[in-house]
Amino acid sequence: MITEIGVEELAKRLRSADPFILLDVREEWELQLAKIEDARLLIAPMSELAQRGLEALPEPVQDKDAEIYVLCHQGVRSAQVTGWLAAQGWKNVSSVAGGINAYARSVDSEVGVY
Repeated sequence: MITEIGVEELAKRLRSADPFILLDVREEWELQLAKIEDARLLIAPMSELAQRGLEALPEPVQDKDAEIYVLCHQGVRSAQVTGWLAAQGWKNVSSVAGGINAYARSVDSEVGVY
């Protein structure tokens, strides 16, 4: 079972000074279509994770105790990556429910949907 965070909660966390990692698992071309401006964002496309495994994770994500929110387009890939990370021993990882599209629809329409 994976843990999820809602987009409203993510928006609140983005406005706070509390440390966490926002891991975007979308492909590079998707980042050009929609992205949360000024977000502390690390990128590890799911295709890279599938090919290279844990080696594809950016350095800060290597910390299995870090608070990590995984983001994708609609929440499917982020849920898969969240489950995979949890199975690998990450303790504080959550999928962003509905992905960037839900964020754009509910929090910030400037982000854009695709």
